[in-house]
Amino acid sequence: MSRSPILFRCDATPEQGWEPFYQCMTLAQAIQRRRRGTYFFSRLEPNHLALTAHRGGHEWVAAEHPVGTSDDLDATLAQARKLNAAAIVVVASGLSVEYLRELNASGLVVVTVGPETSLDYPNRLVFNPFLGNSTDQYRHATGTQLLVGPRFALIRGMVRRVRPLRAAEPAGPFRAMLALGDDDLPGRSVELAKELLDMPKVDKLSVVARPHHPRLDELRAVIAEESGRAEIICENAEVSTRLTRAHFAITTGCSWSVELACLGMPQLIMTECDRYEANAQRLDEEGAAQYLGRANKVTSGQLRNAVQDLLLDSHERKAMTRIGRQLIDGRGTDRFVNGTEILLHANQRQSLVEERMAA
Repeated sequence: MSRSPILFRCDATPEQGWEPFYQCMTLAQAIQRRRRGTYFFSRLEPNHLALTAHRGGHEWVAAEHPVGTSDDLDATLAQARKLNAAAIVVVASGLSVEYLRELNASGLVVVTVGPETSLDYPNRLVFNPFLGNSTDQYRHATGTQLLVGPRFALIRGMVRRVRPLRAAEPAGPFRAMLALGDDDLPGRSVELAKELLDMPKVDKLSVVARPHHPRLDELRAVIAEESGRAEIICENAEVSTRLTRAHFAITTGCSWSVELACLGMPQLIMTECDRYEANAQRLDEEGAAQYLGRANKVTSGQLRNAVQDLLLDSHERKAMTRIGRQLIDGRGTDRFVNGTEILLHANQRQSLVEERMAA
């Protein structure tokens, strides 16, 4: 890597969830193609997540304080100066305006990633990897660039590579995919897996779960009782093969919901967090998915009826496939990198002009 590096500030803990870390991994892999080094300044729990970062070719430095605190601000700026970073990408919920303003005052390009619209953003670039929010809902400083909408949906390369293979629905029997995201902190995958396996129309089930899932042992016990009907998939290679075989998915409005819509997989969505509700509603309004409501209010009977109706209605599944693929083209990550590079070049030119004027 021969250009100024990018510093990613995110945490991955059971309290704050793991999705910010994996979002940063996707963005960092895209940025590496521009010959920039990528560094993670993060609190990681469990510790083996550091190996995940290293396998991707990224460097990791352990952070001592939660992202967004005053102590973290000083440590993040010190780390950026040490690396001579060109930009700081911050992925976290609940950030304060003061925190971002101090980062921005350092002269670095500050990029925030998330769906929050209530914050008065002072930084140069705001990237929303989800759907549901429009540009007029944001409050921001003059000159802030907004990357918002379906064109900027965050799609992993793994999904983009298999997208051409899923132009048509796979052959039977019916296979379901349960993908509740990286932040399935309540562990609802266990109960939903049992419900899906009790449905006679669901012949096979693939459950997407990270190795650090809070109820992984219980989930394995449920899978072991099904003698080949169900499986747990963790690695990208396993997930890629199942993406071309599943007929529908159960998601929570998280990153998986956007990626499966890009792929053209019909899905039923039940949200766990407020931050995903706008995304789920937008996918439902467009016709790329069916939003059943908040997970704690959807009964077993409602879920069973929704699954049965979806599997009986081939026209509905085909419509979801067509609309999802038309809505999201999968190039959002490339557009994020292009937008970041434009700001970095502008910031570099401005620095050169200031240096010449000072001389």
